[in-house]
Amino acid sequence: MASQKARWAGQWFLQVTVHGRRREMRLGSLLYVSLKEAREEAAKWRTLVRQGKDPIKERERERRLAARADHTLASIAAEAFEARKAELKGDGKAGRWFSPLQLHVLPKIGRVPIEELDQQDIKNTLQPIWHTKADTARKAMNRLGIVMRHAAAMGLDVDVQATDKAKALLGKSRHMPKHLPSMDWRDVPVFYSGLDEGSVTHLALRLLILTAARSSEIRFCALDEIDGDT
Repeated sequence: MASQKARWAGQWFLQVTVHGRRREMRLGSLLYVSLKEAREEAAKWRTLVRQGKDPIKERERERRLAARADHTLASIAAEAFEARKAELKGDGKAGRWFSPLQLHVLPKIGRVPIEELDQQDIKNTLQPIWHTKADTARKAMNRLGIVMRHAAAMGLDVDVQATDKAKALLGKSRHMPKHLPSMDWRDVPVFYSGLDEGSVTHLALRLLILTAARSSEIRFCALDEIDGDT
């Protein structure tokens, strides 16, 4: 018969017989688990024994599931982003690194334990934008690969080749980039005169038009590059 007893440095134990094999299951310390709690816990596991299940194996399975719940794609992606902030401009505050995942991946599979993630999950997630938003999809796939490698470095059992396999399933992108049309030079004076708010954006656009510099040269220019009006 199944019984409870305190032994081995004041521990509650449940003794059961499963498939003809005697099993002993620890239920907790006498210091922290009352007799009532130990009886309730024992009753729960006896129910499983009557169903022909090993309570020790079932408890281990529950613990593994709980551990996997803490290792969702969303949580590992956040950790990977945090680990790479120092490599990103402004510690990634602009959100460019994380946004492809945040917008197109995590809403769909963010709650999936990363150890269960495979190429089919990734393929199904990115397929809607693979041929229509190719650059965004490429960035999302790249970030996913980094997150999977980060999980592997944590010791999690993940398929680090899942993104490469997903790419093979998706095939080559058919997206044809469309360049923004340029403004007719005859329309520039009217456009220029409309930039009259005095805001940083309007002043930057005016400087861009007057200098014909690249946008990055305007956006990232430093004060020591400007001498008076030059």
